[in-house]
This record gives sequence, structure tokens and C-alpha cells, in this order.
Amino acid sequence: MNILIGLLIISLGSFGQSSSYVPIKKIKGWNWECFWLVQGMFAWLIFPALGAFLGIPKGETLFSLLATTPIMQPRLYGILWGIGGLTFGLSMRYLGVALGQSISLGTCSAFGTLLPAVFGGMNLTSGNGLLLLMGVCVTLAGIAVIGYAGSLRAQNMSDEEKRAAIKDFALTKGLLWLF
Repeated sequence: MNILIGLLIISLGSFGQSSSYVPIKKIKGWNWECFWLVQGMFAWLIFPALGAFLGIPKGETLFSLLATTPIMQPRLYGILWGIGGLTFGLSMRYLGVALGQSISLGTCSAFGTLLPAVFGGMNLTSGNGLLLLMGVCVTLAGIAVIGYAGSLRAQNMSDEEKRAAIKDFALTKGLLWLF
């Protein structure tokens, strides 16, 4: 049952993340940072408060739960997530969506999957570790195909369209903000 609840939560989160860019055509005149801030208000304040309200057991309050659980680690991760979101947005500005998404998704999926396994003592050369490593390779291959498709699309654009799409293109700056 816990697996089904976890999959439901992941599905809801995936739907929310994938649909967060739906209104982007309506706000074309906005800077990325402004859109990111509005999105962040929902992602950091409104929806977490709603999730906390729905997840608190009967007879408890949020403050009583916070008093009994360590809260510094989630705060630290929240701060790191915010910094990561900001630097991701800045890297998109300098790299463009196709290149920036490919690099960021590739590094995040590879390191985010492999580092916990390595730190947990998993052997990546046999058994489940090898299966995990193969899964990461398949994921990276898929991300590379998506990046290649984006570069093919960019090749079909005129120079004027390219400059309009990525006004501030700077590979070095974009990679520095990403990492």
C-alpha cells in the first residue's frame, strides 16, 4: 500500500511540474525570474501548506509535530533546492532550453541516482548495482537524443531566430551557473 501511495505522490508531483509551464505563452513579456518567483510562491508556500494541512494526523497540530521532529535538515534541503532552481533558471538563459535541459537533466539524473548508491555501499559492477548503472545509461542516452533533437531544431532556424530565442547565449556562463 505504501508503494501505491508513493507512486501517487510522484505522479501528482510530476503532473504539477510538467504543467507548471502551461501559462508561459500568456506571460511571454515576463522575465524568467519573475515567472519563477510566481511559480515558487505556489511551490514553496501554497501547496506545501496544503500538503501539511492534509497530512497532519487528527488531534495534532503542525507546530506540535515540528517541536518533536528535527527541522534543520529539511530547511537546508529547501534552501539548496531554491539555490538550484535559481541557478538552473540562469543557466537556461545562457544555454537555451535544448542544451541546458540536456546537460542539467543528464547530470542530475546520473549523480542523483548513482551517488546515493555509492555512498550506501552498493557495488555497481554486479547484481543490482549493474542493473542500476545500465538504467542510468539508458536514461542518459534518452536525454542525449532529446538534446540532439533540440540541436537539429536549432539548425533549421535562421540566425535571426536563433538570436531572438537565446539573446544572451554564453556557453561558459551557462555551464558555470549550472554547476
